[in-house]
Amino acid sequence: MESRQLGYFIEVAKQLSFSKAAEKLNVTQPTLSKMVKNLEEELDVLLFDRTTKHMELTDAGEIVFEEAQEIMRMMNNLSDKLADRMKIKKGHVKIGLPPVIGSLFFPNLIRDFRQYYPNIQIGLEEEGAKKVEKMIEEGTVDFGVAVLPVNQELFDSNPFVKSELKLIVYDGHPLAEVDTIPLKRLKNESFLFMREGFALHDRIREHCIQAGFNPNVIYESSQWDFITEMVANGNGVAILPEPLCRKLDPSVIKAISIIEPKIPWDLAVIWKKNKYLSYATKELLQFIKFNFPYE
Repeated sequence: MESRQLGYFIEVAKQLSFSKAAEKLNVTQPTLSKMVKNLEEELDVLLFDRTTKHMELTDAGEIVFEEAQEIMRMMNNLSDKLADRMKIKKGHVKIGLPPVIGSLFFPNLIRDFRQYYPNIQIGLEEEGAKKVEKMIEEGTVDFGVAVLPVNQELFDSNPFVKSELKLIVYDGHPLAEVDTIPLKRLKNESFLFMREGFALHDRIREHCIQAGFNPNVIYESSQWDFITEMVANGNGVAILPEPLCRKLDPSVIKAISIIEPKIPWDLAVIWKKNKYLSYATKELLQFIKFNFPYE
């Protein structure tokens, strides 16, 4: 049994499709099918039920999938620990990033980090904050970025941004002339939200309910730039992080401070408690801390 066999099997199990897995792995489908078939023969079990309309893992396949992932994690940890011991400035880091946060803070940071550590490879998984926390728990990413607070029993954290959320409206909106607004005054507005799974979705809804109203959400999206375009064209209002609001054209979109209450948007890099952190991961975490001093 080879690690490559396990890696190929894991990808097929995730995709439940040989064609999709082959495309992701950049191998031919016959090569992938043969590799999985050899693994089935070696283990003397059937890993996939191919008789149904949609391919499924067998009971044995479920067990092998779970154990194979653990084996691959152990092998990756072994490589990282050996690299640390040998003080080799190379390795790989996988980060979970919500799209809004990633686009705001990480393009320049990753570019600068790679200038210092060109042999450290960085992989990005762009998902909503809830999914990022789940990936960290499962060990599929080394660390991620989340909106505080997080579960301190599950995660260690390093705060790096302290900010708040703001209301955005188009320049012709009746509220465009005000500088601050109590949250409760927005009860009759039509809202554009980030989709469920994004921390912004739950954070805004919870604060609206605490202010005495359930927000009228007319559209949800996973793309913040689409939301701002919708606002610019008078399709509703939105509440977005202040650093993102600074990127918008003030002649088209007005950003308004929310009061009573302010809605905090404090960010932290988080990782699973008691998780071994490779040299590459620790260096990147330290680099983030240095470049984003938290006040």
